[in-house]
Amino acid sequence: MYYYFDYQEPVFRPPSEAQSLIFQITVGCSQNQCRFCGMYKMKSFHVRSVEEIAAEIAEVPAHHRPHIRRVFLADGDALVYPQAGLLDILDRLAEAFPNLTRVGAYASPNSLTTKSLADLEALREKKLRILYFGLESGDDDTLKLVNKGFSAADMLQLCRKAQAAGLKLSVTAILGLAGSERSREHARATAAWITALSPEYFSLLTMFRRHNDDYFRLIRPLSNGQVIQEALDIVRHLDPQRTILRSNHVSNILNLAGSYPKDRDRIIAQAEMALAEAKKHPQWFNLVPEYEEEFF
Repeated sequence: MYYYFDYQEPVFRPPSEAQSLIFQITVGCSQNQCRFCGMYKMKSFHVRSVEEIAAEIAEVPAHHRPHIRRVFLADGDALVYPQAGLLDILDRLAEAFPNLTRVGAYASPNSLTTKSLADLEALREKKLRILYFGLESGDDDTLKLVNKGFSAADMLQLCRKAQAAGLKLSVTAILGLAGSERSREHARATAAWITALSPEYFSLLTMFRRHNDDYFRLIRPLSNGQVIQEALDIVRHLDPQRTILRSNHVSNILNLAGSYPKDRDRIIAQAEMALAEAKKHPQWFNLVPEYEEEFF
């Protein structure tokens, strides 16, 4: 990843954007209300001007520009940027970086409501090719608990609109989000939602502490063994087409990787083996994971 600018920290990006040049076209998240999420609680959401972004593009040294192949638009909900300005920024990026192949951005359900199918098609034509979407859960009761603001059905409809525009989707769900109370419902509804959409990518991370202690008081957090059981429940009920699964976030206990439907049986067997091994160690099995992020 290249650094040329003074970002308003913290800046988050997906693992697959590690080599991308990041432009912070918005600061914070327009939907900064989810109880479980502490990523942008220290920021007040605002949209930066096209002129500010144009000045930053101009700062990139000319001899570096041919090496820029991917750009990621931050912060947490860059798709909400007003359409005319976003098109302008994409034009400027294409002009500045002759070998640019792809632009990516986080997208919330809120931001997808601000874009029509025609809007999304226009953005794709200008190399916005992938959106990273936080589903969190396919279970409506869990979505209400986290204050997501959208139902699972609403989010499915919005994501299908993005797919219809030709955009790739990378969807994330969170193990342990529902606590032990609705673990099974959360897992199976999430698997059903992903099966219905069949996004290009589906990633799991595990619920952890980051400015969200109040949310942890609302649930009974899963133990190590219960997290593995929930992951197994998801992969057993997951049956999408042409979807790549990843469970390799630093918070995850169980690292899973493969493509559905090709690797489905192998992934399930791996999760089953992990659960069987975990049960041999009751003290570890019943221990609640302690992973947390100290900073930001």
